[in-house]
Amino acid sequence: MDLKIDFAFKQVFGKTGNEPILLAFLNAALQLTKEKRIASVEILNPVIHREHIEDKASVLDIHAKTEQGEHVNIEIQLSNKFDMKKRTLYYWSRIFSAQMQKGMPYTDLAKTITINILNFRFLQETDRFRTTFHLYEDQEQFLLTDVLEIHFMEIPKLMDKWEQRAVNPHDNELERWLLLLEADDHEEIRKELEAIAMKDPALKRAFEEWEDLSRDEKKWVEYESRRKAILDELAAVREAEIRQQRAEQRAREKGLAEGLAEGLAKGLAKGLAEGERQKAIKMAMKMLEKGKDVDEIAFFTELSVEEIQKLKQQLH
Repeated sequence: MDLKIDFAFKQVFGKTGNEPILLAFLNAALQLTKEKRIASVEILNPVIHREHIEDKASVLDIHAKTEQGEHVNIEIQLSNKFDMKKRTLYYWSRIFSAQMQKGMPYTDLAKTITINILNFRFLQETDRFRTTFHLYEDQEQFLLTDVLEIHFMEIPKLMDKWEQRAVNPHDNELERWLLLLEADDHEEIRKELEAIAMKDPALKRAFEEWEDLSRDEKKWVEYESRRKAILDELAAVREAEIRQQRAEQRAREKGLAEGLAEGLAKGLAKGLAEGERQKAIKMAMKMLEKGKDVDEIAFFTELSVEEIQKLKQQLH
């Protein structure tokens, strides 16, 4: 099974009983110091209930709570629907606000962390596969509050570094866990992680859970159903992208054609006007040679008196 499919991911990382696997992943993902590492984690109901009947229902991939009371949401996304930034803030706000109970002071609202694992390139501003965001003041860059923390982890950028041999899963726990999501498609990655798992109990357990899941026929049926739905969704997204690209291309071609036509029209008009002017100048010169009056020449050629005076000076 491909662990990037949310069904399989949740079965390994978000199933009750698999807290040690989730705990190891979170400590790696948040890159906490030894003193601040999470000691325990509780897997919560992923459904965020509506506050109002018209609210949109929200089902998280994984919703967990640390022993310090911090809420963590992990989402895995295979396709870019071009709504990731606002989608992230929406889900973060739902988890944060869902903590509030009647009579509860705002100071009791706990830190809420969102981790987005993306199977597409997201942030064009950086080549780093892991980025973290907080609330900072614009000018002096001091932190307003630490209750908001958002992570993006872009698998394609990590795989670029893997191909360049610029990652070391033996020493880097986060690289280790994220590469696990690619192990179904890359035999070399799988073998290297299996070797590391001999010394990493949490990773070893993740492999065991993954293998047990892959042997479960009923789970395979659920997995294939979800996988097909995701592939259909990916195809729809790709089709929409192609339609958008074609529409943009047609718009560019139309704009180019209109611009060319406008340019030709302006050029032709300018050329014709210049031709008429040259004819008028030639007529004025002939009339001057015959001794015609300047005002008379201006009347017949539609040139200004000043222009004709200059032409007259050229004759002398």
